[in-house]
Amino acid sequence: MKILSNEQLMAAYRDAEKHGEQDTQNILRKEIKKRGIHAGRSKR
Repeated sequence: MKILSNEQLMAAYRDAEKHGEQDTQNILRKEIKKRGIHAGRSKR
């Protein structure tokens, strides 16, 4: 994966989420968990 800052990673994830790109979401979600980033949003 191309090296991204945490902010870029979150922006890419939100963009993939917005466009319904499931494969991309899964890849980015794994990287987010690996880095220990919390999105600041909770799903209720």
